[in-house]
Amino acid sequence: MPDTRRLPEGFLWGASTAAHQIEGGNTNSDWWEFEHSQNPIVKEPSGDACDSYHRWREDMDLLAELGFTDYRFSIEWARIEPSPGEFSRSAIAHYRRMVEGARERGLRPMVTLHHFTNPLWFAQRGGWAAAGSDELFARFLTAAAPIYATDVAHVCTINEPNIVTVMAAAQTALASGQAVSFTENPPAPDEATTDALVRAHARAVETVKSLAPHVHTGWSIANLVCQPLPGSEDVADSFRHPRQDVFIEAARGDDWLGVQAYTRTLIGPQGRLPVPQDAERTLMGWEYYPQALGHALRHSASVSGGTPLIVTENGIATADDARRIDYTTGALDSLATTMREGIDVRGYFHWSALDNYEWGRYAPTFGLIAVDRETFARAPKPSAAWLGAIGRTRVLPTEY
Repeated sequence: MPDTRRLPEGFLWGASTAAHQIEGGNTNSDWWEFEHSQNPIVKEPSGDACDSYHRWREDMDLLAELGFTDYRFSIEWARIEPSPGEFSRSAIAHYRRMVEGARERGLRPMVTLHHFTNPLWFAQRGGWAAAGSDELFARFLTAAAPIYATDVAHVCTINEPNIVTVMAAAQTALASGQAVSFTENPPAPDEATTDALVRAHARAVETVKSLAPHVHTGWSIANLVCQPLPGSEDVADSFRHPRQDVFIEAARGDDWLGVQAYTRTLIGPQGRLPVPQDAERTLMGWEYYPQALGHALRHSASVSGGTPLIVTENGIATADDARRIDYTTGALDSLATTMREGIDVRGYFHWSALDNYEWGRYAPTFGLIAVDRETFARAPKPSAAWLGAIGRTRVLPTEY
């Protein structure tokens, strides 16, 4: 009888990071300005982050030594195009060296072209909702082609566009003096930003394919694993679609779709419900619910019409690394179950490779590798060795 927990040949096994969260000193981005604008969302600025702009070699060395075969990282638009139409050859060369460095270490790079942050000039002209944003994004991708045109098999166009639309709405609310809560009642997505991001993704796929036809393109969606109470199914559907499913539907026909899942959202007759009082919570305030990954994979496969799936983020913010191993074991168990059911899953990337800047604070630690905030010394956690070893054995763990 075949081993149903053995990963198929070519399965991607890696960890993920985002440029702004680990590089440090991203002073030309809209997020840098947002961090220094005195708003209730930001508890502390990113500053030097993990100094990975200079220490990326060490980060890749650790991942390769631990047993990972893949590394997902993003390139920073604000560094590459600090002013409209002005492209930094130095920044392009830097990210190209990262691609080459990954390959030299036996890591397959997945390059994310946009992970939340924009150049400040792009934000000041109106961001994604402004006319011509898709054209400007395509211009950037054309200039950045030397980074991904060779030695890269997978490109993620835009990370979590559904979260970008909520952030756009939140910034509008903050500017008008309204209170914003992402944990209990996040704002409804900005419709103009939603439409613009769908156009930008399509334009990005077209641009990348024209410059590097061999590259497998897709984008990654933050999955809201909506679990309705009896009689609330229609409420869950109406809650889910503008916040998630419109973007999953846009992935039909793509080479792959990124699935990012961490927890579940309970839905009652009036909408989103709070986390149950007796539930274990992570450092993000989310319910500890590793089975969310399996639910997200099934839903994404159904809505996307069977587009191949890659788990581009999954993990837990915790100071207890034993809970990280327990959570990830449960998540991988749900992944193995979906694959046995016939769902086409082609990779798994853990979030995150490093403890990093979590969009306003450093306290939620998702990393497999700890980073000293003073010295930047890296220290792999037991979970890093445990998860990396699966990359060598190619066999998923058994939960019980």
